[in-house]
Amino acid sequence: MENVELLSPLVDIIFKAIFANPKNTDILSAFIKSVLNIDDSDFDSLEITDTNLKAEEKDDKVGILDVKVYTKDGKIINVEVQVAPSSELRERIVFYTSKMITEQINKGDNYEKIKKVISIVILEFKLIKENTEYHNIFRLYDKDTQTTLTDVLEIHTLELLKLPQVDDNTDLSYWLQFFKARRKEEFSMLAERSPMLQKAYEELETLSQDKSTREVYELRLKAKRDEISRLKYAEHKGKTEGKAEGKAEIIRNMLNRKLSLSDIAALTGLSESEVQALQQDTAIHEVLSY
Repeated sequence: MENVELLSPLVDIIFKAIFANPKNTDILSAFIKSVLNIDDSDFDSLEITDTNLKAEEKDDKVGILDVKVYTKDGKIINVEVQVAPSSELRERIVFYTSKMITEQINKGDNYEKIKKVISIVILEFKLIKENTEYHNIFRLYDKDTQTTLTDVLEIHTLELLKLPQVDDNTDLSYWLQFFKARRKEEFSMLAERSPMLQKAYEELETLSQDKSTREVYELRLKAKRDEISRLKYAEHKGKTEGKAEGKAEIIRNMLNRKLSLSDIAALTGLSESEVQALQQDTAIHEVLSY
């Protein structure tokens, strides 16, 4: 195993192979216990189930979660990994968590049938910029009176980039270091922390030595890189077009105020002919792409 690079447990196929494998419910249980403050008896049996969310109508948005489990008393827990930031991610997390509530109810069912749903989202970037905590818990409550409306919905965000430099020696921090680790030495040290981290490490070693797994892994990494590049390009394009549109609006205002072409050109850096083209209603973006 010395010459084989360990695969990242943050890539979805590796994450699922370790944590969504029915023979590894003890690993999954240990990780979830480190996140949630619920009775150990709830973990006497975990049922890993279909990760596809139901669509009520043909045009409904659907989603695929990384790991979805039912606890002994019926709680539904979604565990997923997000490695690329998105402007809509907060809303998407709420949507998927809410979907796990609505899919419990059929027409005519009593609302008392609804079981608690919990989303645990592991993030390789900073999502909650309002604080420095690596573990945030979101529920439905009144912030002024601290009154909980209902505990039927709960969202946990785990941000790897916020892990402290000085270890806080909690089981959760060890698991998050496992997800964040890249070098064999890091994984080996973490494996000494608990039997379940040891087992997770051994599973990762086995997967890393499998040729077909590595091939799919590389394809998934390429897809992730392509997606990140696409998002960055779209963001840059949006900013560029926004600046161009803003400059065009400024020039229109200058024209409306009867400034001379030479004055507008001097203020904006455009040529007089480009300003004149705007005045004659030519295409704004073509004029400003100098």
